[in-house]
Amino acid sequence: MHVVKLKKGKEKAVKQLHPWVFSGAIETVNGHPVNGEIIIVNDNKDIFLAYGFYNNQSRVAVRLLEWDEKIIVNENWWRKRIQKAIKARSKLLLDTNTNTYRLIFSEADFLPGLIVDRFSDFLSVQILTSGIEHHKEIILDELELLLKPSGIFDRSDSSAREHDGMTASNGKLLRGLQPPEYVTVKENGVLYDVDITSGQKSGFYCDQRDNRRIVAEYCKDKKVLDCFSYSGGFSLNALKNHASEVTSIDSSASALDTLKRNLDINNFKELNHKIIQSDVNKQLRAFRENGEKFDLIILDPPKYAPSRSAVNKASRAYKDLNRQALLLLNEGGLLATFSCSGAVDMTTFKQILAWAALDAGKQVQFINQFSQPEDHPIRSSFPEGEYLKGLLCRVFSFI
Repeated sequence: MHVVKLKKGKEKAVKQLHPWVFSGAIETVNGHPVNGEIIIVNDNKDIFLAYGFYNNQSRVAVRLLEWDEKIIVNENWWRKRIQKAIKARSKLLLDTNTNTYRLIFSEADFLPGLIVDRFSDFLSVQILTSGIEHHKEIILDELELLLKPSGIFDRSDSSAREHDGMTASNGKLLRGLQPPEYVTVKENGVLYDVDITSGQKSGFYCDQRDNRRIVAEYCKDKKVLDCFSYSGGFSLNALKNHASEVTSIDSSASALDTLKRNLDINNFKELNHKIIQSDVNKQLRAFRENGEKFDLIILDPPKYAPSRSAVNKASRAYKDLNRQALLLLNEGGLLATFSCSGAVDMTTFKQILAWAALDAGKQVQFINQFSQPEDHPIRSSFPEGEYLKGLLCRVFSFI
């Protein structure tokens, strides 16, 4: 087995069970391991630290898998890791009101670069690292054995694969039956038609499952605005919880077409609901010019900060977006606002809201905090896995 030797002083993170070794931390590589091959990581004194898979084209040159020298990373190891991740979701697997969730969450489940989502009888898989690609068939075999899905479909993000020197693979049927154009799933008792072959990301954002339910509890008899609505997750939950009126805004025509389908299958079509295809920032300004007001506004924008270098620019974008929403709320209204940028932590996000409130001439009370659900766990030795955060704010004018 090839050996990667670290520079002096670079072993600390490995000993603390962080799963990444950056290329700049490596002093020598013994031989020429193939990308995705399992190697040994030693410290500067050639003392064993961990096993991991190697990639000479990635900034993260080694993704660590196992810290016990006695445990060999073989086929049985991979199968046990998958079994452990699935077992950890046993409560969700038994939930009759929900049949869509994340089964494997990459580093958080000690399987770097592997994401598996369930959509009713189908699985959507993202294979984002060369080490997972190298062991793909074992992984697929075990998923079939444990879950017996109708089919397994590949939704691997091409840009992420490129970082590991791999070509795009998005859009392939890996096992079983081809999914239909729409797979109907259930989340918290609400039905959704999901395009798992070509919808955004894996086809559905199951990481907002708990937050959709919580926000809906505040929607009864409220005039609700759902911004970046996509296929209607927050909108449908608001309607289910008897909001007096819901307006959904998204720039994607295909997403809004799916939202219309979701209204139909839930028999919500006759309820008081408006759909607007528009850029959200532009539409918020138009609402203000027209004197429109709302009781509850939901902001669930795409990732504004893909890296730490983008945080300052993203903070300005988040501040402006939230400022516009604050100006559209009735006195004592509620703002449910989210960020999926991992580089923007909760402390920073709260500060952004404080700045937005000052600029809008409003006072804000934080009455609830949101995070990612249990199927998107945050590993203590890998804080980078925490990305989704949100705040429920009660909004008042200056006293």
